[in-house]
Amino acid sequence: MQITRAGTHPSGKGPAEYFTGAVRIDPLFDAADPARVAGASVTFEPGARTAWHTHPLGQTIIVTAGLGWAQRDGGAVEEIRPGDVVWFPPGEKHWHGATPTTAMTHIAIQEKLDGKAVTWLEQVSDEQYRR
Repeated sequence: MQITRAGTHPSGKGPAEYFTGAVRIDPLFDAADPARVAGASVTFEPGARTAWHTHPLGQTIIVTAGLGWAQRDGGAVEEIRPGDVVWFPPGEKHWHGATPTTAMTHIAIQEKLDGKAVTWLEQVSDEQYRR
């Protein structure tokens, strides 16, 4: 058994290469081999969002606070609220973030395949973000 105390891992800023706006990433866990799962709490300030991206083994996000949006490539922008659980299947191109007026926090859980959990793509344009 391993207990990781809150505050053990320092918060980090979401890099501008992969995010638009102010984003804070708080690592929660990164399982040791042979496990592949990792998780983080991610807070998006109003208007902040990820770039388009995919996950080789999929991703689950659990909204814990605020109001957000999520979209898969070719789909509608969906509103997500606290308690909502969103599953993005392996390889599905998508983005997620806060609404223009309200911050959003979610827990992101994904697995690594050959040491890689995400493939980052282009930024979400303002036109795409605004629906």
